[in-house]
Amino acid sequence: MALLESILIPLGTKMPDFILKTPSGEEYEGVTVFGKNGLLVGFLCNHCPYAKAVWPRFVRLAEYAQKIGINAVAINPNINPDYPEDSPEQMVKKIKEWDIRFPYLVDQTQDVTRAFKAQCTPDIYLFDKQRELVYHGRVDDNWQDEAKVKKEDLKKALELCAKGQRIDRNQKPSMGCSIKWLNA
Repeated sequence: MALLESILIPLGTKMPDFILKTPSGEEYEGVTVFGKNGLLVGFLCNHCPYAKAVWPRFVRLAEYAQKIGINAVAINPNINPDYPEDSPEQMVKKIKEWDIRFPYLVDQTQDVTRAFKAQCTPDIYLFDKQRELVYHGRVDDNWQDEAKVKKEDLKKALELCAKGQRIDRNQKPSMGCSIKWLNA
């Protein structure tokens, strides 16, 4: 497991277009999944301990975001034969287990992951209603122990984005397992 941080991507960057499917074959297009106030995109997987630790928080934040006009999607970049726990079949099980009520999408070719410049799981992006990046950072200040969280960075960003207010540009990167690139 190689620990990486998300890379700095300039705020204001337009969201890359994408068309991806769920493990059951339902297709989603990036431009059509936006809520009236934006879109939360999380690059997550099933096996990474960092991603596993934040999944419950991401699910709750996605539900909260939807209530304030921001939709959410999760994208699994680790469709790699060396990581069977991240397979589409296992994703179906995790969707049920974690009660994921938003699209959890398969990036079979990893082209979307590359377009977003995602580096790790989790790698979190928030785009406003103009499809511009307004937040790219961590979920909160303690990935290991939710009971010790003092600063909910992503929740604050969601609230400000929904109100159309400026989000602090001093954002802490997300950190997690490296993406398991197919041609690395």
